[in-house]
Amino acid sequence: MKASYKKYILNFKRPSGTSRGILTEKETWFILLEQNGKKGIGECGILRTLSIDDRPDYEKKLKWTCDNIHLGKDFLWKALLEFPSIQFGVEQAFLSLEGENPFELFPSEFTLGKQSIPINGLVWMGDEAFMKTQIEEKLASGFNCIKLKIGAIDFLQELDLLQSIRTHFDEKTIEIRVDANGAFSPKEALSKLRKLSEFKLHSIEQPIKAGNWSEMAELCQKTPFPIALDEELIGIFTYEEKERLLQTIKPQYIILKPSLVGGFKGSQEWITLAEKYKIGWWITSALESNIGLNAIAQWTFTLQNPMPQGLGTGALYTNNFDCPLEVRKGKLNYLSENQWNTSGLMF
Repeated sequence: MKASYKKYILNFKRPSGTSRGILTEKETWFILLEQNGKKGIGECGILRTLSIDDRPDYEKKLKWTCDNIHLGKDFLWKALLEFPSIQFGVEQAFLSLEGENPFELFPSEFTLGKQSIPINGLVWMGDEAFMKTQIEEKLASGFNCIKLKIGAIDFLQELDLLQSIRTHFDEKTIEIRVDANGAFSPKEALSKLRKLSEFKLHSIEQPIKAGNWSEMAELCQKTPFPIALDEELIGIFTYEEKERLLQTIKPQYIILKPSLVGGFKGSQEWITLAEKYKIGWWITSALESNIGLNAIAQWTFTLQNPMPQGLGTGALYTNNFDCPLEVRKGKLNYLSENQWNTSGLMF
């Protein structure tokens, strides 16, 4: 078996705002396998400043992985514990190589085009007018669940925005999730959650920064509406550590980004524990290209979680890869008549 890796820069169509700043491009890496005339591909979706494996030796570890690909995916998964995005890339690449079609990792009613996955519509941070325009577009496109990034503009403006949505759409018509990306301070968080609760929100992701377990546990106990942990899960590697976190914080939900928490296997460990402790969960992509998104979507369908999932569409980028994934009426579909085009990777 031959293995190699390749860097690829995804360019945003429009600068995209998060609480950490403005993104204009997204770096990603691919592991490419070849054996007996067959090929496999997996995306290592690193997010600089957020991924725990954003380290100076990242490319060196990619090279080590390719040099030692003969050790197999199970051995490599354990050896790459501190590099969750590479764990995920290896998982994908082996599944891709083993399948009849390198882009069909989990054959199902989804890949046959017979069933779809409900998803939330993501509204990016920006000024009030920009965010309002996005919301109107999502509603017109058939979404009944939207996710708003908050914490980048004035909090009172964000409350006004939520008020304007609820004036026209009640909670039975539109489910609203908000993501604070840790923007609130522990001291102000509870009072802000109480104000946000007036708008009948589904949940809030990561109200305070990750790592403040005792403060987050208190928030989860006192919150007027559900809290979902996101960044809190990053860098928690072992099954025992994962269980300790959930036992300590007792969140209402956890959100799993395979690129950030060790791929399918790492995510499944979290799911097993969440279900043990009656904690809800859903899956979210993390700005991967359509190659990584495709893998996440196919796996997510097999889990049969009826909640809207946080799966993007790849439409953010000018140089993404053509693929069968398409959003229709708030659901992610797999249209086999739409062909893959990965010529930019020479794959």
